[in-house]
Amino acid sequence: MNKADNTKQDMILLVDDQPANLKVLSAFLYNQEFDVRIHESGKNTLEMLQHTLPDIILLDVMMPDMDGFETCIRIKENQAIPDIPVIFMTALGSVKDKMAGFEAGGVDYITKPFKLDEVLARVNTHVTLRRQKLELEEALDEVKKLSGFLPVCSFCKKIRDDKGYWQQIERYITERSEAVFSHSLCPECMDEHYGEFLREIEDDKSKGDCESR
Repeated sequence: MNKADNTKQDMILLVDDQPANLKVLSAFLYNQEFDVRIHESGKNTLEMLQHTLPDIILLDVMMPDMDGFETCIRIKENQAIPDIPVIFMTALGSVKDKMAGFEAGGVDYITKPFKLDEVLARVNTHVTLRRQKLELEEALDEVKKLSGFLPVCSFCKKIRDDKGYWQQIERYITERSEAVFSHSLCPECMDEHYGEFLREIEDDKSKGDCESR
């Protein structure tokens, strides 16, 4: 399978006012096992994003009612819409046009006429980057769960979890992170619990050294 490996079908939204372009790309990406949705205008795209969130958007630049740049700006300005990568589709190849796309919030360009291998490579790259970003955000959210106020018993040092149960600190942290514990003794505890025993060993060793001389 050419598509980046995933446990679900990544959703691609194709936005182009030319039905022929939508037909070619949607058929190709569908065969690569993507979940493909299509729209022919920027306005309809903004309406769709109120209730359906794709993993990536392929957005035509030249559209009659609202061009791709304006559509992308509107998407990025809407705080209710998560950060979705937008790849512009265009026959415009000047540096000025490409800079306008990046300034609008796009992450990449696909030039027309389409080269399907290039389309797939760029789509897979940005789908993978987005997945990695989401995984990182989830990991950071888990780390944040370990911050803040934690009730700790003054005697046994157990932690009370959010359900009201008391757990050993090792179990509490292990269930919320990938930390692995290795038990040891700090110098203070070593001296408090085993200091006398260790000093006796040192004394016996010193006496033995003296007798051997």
